[in-house]
Amino acid sequence: MNSLPEIKKVDIATERHHGHPYEGNIHPSPKAHIFAVTKRWLAPDGDVSKGIDGYRLDVADQIGMKFWREWHGYVKSINPEAYLVGEIWWEEWPGKLMDPAPYTQGDIFDAVMFYQIYRPARYFFAKTNFEIDATQLVDSLNFEWNRLGEPFRYAMMNTAATHDAPRLLTSFYNPNMYKSAAKPGDDPNYKTGIPDKETYQRTKLYLMHHFTNIGAPQIWNGDEMGMTGADDPDCRKPLWWPEFDFEPEYVNNFQPGEKQFEEVGFNKAWFNFYKQIIKIRKENPVLSHGELGFLVANEKHFSYKRFDENDEIIVLFNLDKEPFSFKLPAKATYQDLMSQKTFTGNHIEIQALDGKILKRVN
Repeated sequence: MNSLPEIKKVDIATERHHGHPYEGNIHPSPKAHIFAVTKRWLAPDGDVSKGIDGYRLDVADQIGMKFWREWHGYVKSINPEAYLVGEIWWEEWPGKLMDPAPYTQGDIFDAVMFYQIYRPARYFFAKTNFEIDATQLVDSLNFEWNRLGEPFRYAMMNTAATHDAPRLLTSFYNPNMYKSAAKPGDDPNYKTGIPDKETYQRTKLYLMHHFTNIGAPQIWNGDEMGMTGADDPDCRKPLWWPEFDFEPEYVNNFQPGEKQFEEVGFNKAWFNFYKQIIKIRKENPVLSHGELGFLVANEKHFSYKRFDENDEIIVLFNLDKEPFSFKLPAKATYQDLMSQKTFTGNHIEIQALDGKILKRVN
């Protein structure tokens, strides 16, 4: 972009192609400044306890790998626990996402923004024109995870909505290809208003998956408030803080006909759902470090378990139009972590477009 300066690249040893890593460095002068700024925020006045916990690196593929290796070593020499996450996204828009493997070998980043597992999950949980079944979802997840060493799978920043993408509810409210024609200026039929009841339910099911999956679940600030918004820059509207009132918003900015408005503002019920699902994640460490084993992947029926030596949690989803009876790994007593109810058995019926998070208690 003409409005943004570009730091001079040096020692370029491989060809540069958008969406691919390349070997190279940056000029010593700006590099020295970057290192100084890095230390300033990691250890203000030399005190790591006062510093930030890590960095998220924008469009990381535009910088050579030699620089990233040097910078990684410098960061870890200051704070070995600093979390480094790189943004690598499109190899070829809008169809092909980048391979995270070159950036997750232990010498560049600890994780990347893992858009690669949101896209197939959206095509399973949301109602889109690119629908996939549970078998395809499992295949997609395994493909992405198998490109990574095991420790990196657990460190990934599992990214759904961001400042560069539609807000989660709006993403689920529309049937388009991921990140393609994702705002009314590109598609006048793109919906930006408050979603319908089915969209909220489908998004809830996705969030149950998001917070029980391998990796670190990420929330784009405001999604927990119930905010809507199309692709950048529409996803960057002022936050709907509960102490403020907001003017009604247009819902048909680009469509012909009389302008339509709707009331907007903080959604307390949606906020409480986020609190509930976050609480489940925090109170059950097995969801952070436990293994994952797929149980059922059949059409629109999907289940898996997170487990370690001491705990086991079963996650079940029925995206079908009819109830479905899931067979559980064993006849035991389970607690539904969403409702806190318990039952004993080895089968459970899940209603259409519903899900459960079950903890085995004996």
